[in-house]
Amino acid sequence: MVTSMAEYKRSERVGDQIRMEIADILMTKVKDPRIGFVTVTAVEVSDDLRNAKVFISAFGPDAGRTFEGLDAARPFIRTELGRRLKLRFVPELSFHEDHTAEEAARIYKLMEEMKEPRS
Repeated sequence: MVTSMAEYKRSERVGDQIRMEIADILMTKVKDPRIGFVTVTAVEVSDDLRNAKVFISAFGPDAGRTFEGLDAARPFIRTELGRRLKLRFVPELSFHEDHTAEEAARIYKLMEEMKEPRS
C-alpha cells in the first residue's frame, strides 16, 4: 500500500524531524552529566504543532536523574530546535519515559515460559 503525502500528517512529519534533531542535540550539544545514555524513541506533536511529547529510553542505573537533566536542558533544547527548524512556533517539550523495550522483554519472557514443558 502506498501512502500519499496527504495521509502523512504534518504533525507526524514535524515529529519525525524533531526526534532526529533532539537526538543530535543530546549527542553533540548537551553536556549535562545527569543525562546518560538515552535514545529518543518517538515524538508525538499535537495537530496545532504547539506541544510535543518526547519519548526517551534511558539506560543505566541513574535513569531517574536523566529526566532531571532533560528537564533542566529543556529551554536550551527548544532554542536549538528553533535555530534548526523552520517553524513559526517551536513546540513546548515534555519528556516521557518509553517503556517499550522493557515491555517487549517482559512479553518475550512470558512467551518463553509458555514454551517450557510443564511437569
